[in-house]
Amino acid sequence: METPNDHEMGFLDHLEELRRRIISSVIGFLLASIGVGFFIGDIVDHVLLRPAIEAGLRLQNLRPFGQAFLYFKLIFICGFIVSFPWILWNLWRFVAPGLYEHERRWARQITAWTSVCFLAGVAFAYFAMIPSMMAFAKSFGSAQIENIIDVNEYLGFFATVILAAGLIFELPMILYVLSRAGIVTPTMLATYRRHAIVVILIIAAVLTPTPDPINQLFFAAPLYVLYELGIVISKFAARKRIAPTADQ
Repeated sequence: METPNDHEMGFLDHLEELRRRIISSVIGFLLASIGVGFFIGDIVDHVLLRPAIEAGLRLQNLRPFGQAFLYFKLIFICGFIVSFPWILWNLWRFVAPGLYEHERRWARQITAWTSVCFLAGVAFAYFAMIPSMMAFAKSFGSAQIENIIDVNEYLGFFATVILAAGLIFELPMILYVLSRAGIVTPTMLATYRRHAIVVILIIAAVLTPTPDPINQLFFAAPLYVLYELGIVISKFAARKRIAPTADQ
């Protein structure tokens, strides 16, 4: 008979394992942040500021030591993005002892694909969403008013869009997990497709900082594609769920 593990861990063992995984995740995050810190100047000049510069926007700092504090904040944000796969791996190592063998196999796949989806969302935001938003910000308004943007406001907006897109791109993996757990079904997702479209449009309107409907649709389109992809993945997960259930 398949068991979650060869020996059952006690409550204190779980706490000790949780402590180890948290420490490991924090160390990975700090090492990634230190590594980013060595290149933060080039990252800011050639990566983070690039969409605004290419759009023709001018940036300025309005706070004493504003750039110094900004650089430290960016180091930690970039460190989190770089260390995100490592944090997920530690999460997987914590929950693995309580899973059956077949559950460990698909949980390992989820850990890898979750990292891929997150990084894909970050890439989509950087190469597609942010440049279009910056171009709109440059072109909107009176020609007599020059757009000179506070660099802290710009990079705060940049980080919000990047992280939001990374998390939103986790939708297919979330639907896969819910389908494997039997919480949702492909039929349910297809039935509520129209409701999902309305929710997607609302999310796009909230997360898109511009009132331009073109930018909102530009944000909503990949969300809808992700939802449809989630339905396909849900069908695959539902079929995969039958065999282990029969074995148990």
